[in-house]
Amino acid sequence: LGIYGYRAGFIRRYVTWQPSPLEHIEMLEQLRVLWYGEKIHVAVAQEVPGTGVDTPEDLERVRAEMR
Repeated sequence: LGIYGYRAGFIRRYVTWQPSPLEHIEMLEQLRVLWYGEKIHVAVAQEVPGTGVDTPEDLERVRAEMR
């Protein structure tokens, strides 16, 4: 699971950049960030994330758990 957080100023710059050659090959938009000299910070989660919500049934299950 990857969660990305961006500042608004970064997003304004990012959308002006052309995709990098490696991004085209690997199909990973994160490679554009590195290509243009920016950094990606990584942290390891201290707890296992909860289950995903991918279907209407999953959403109902989570809603029931939150009641």
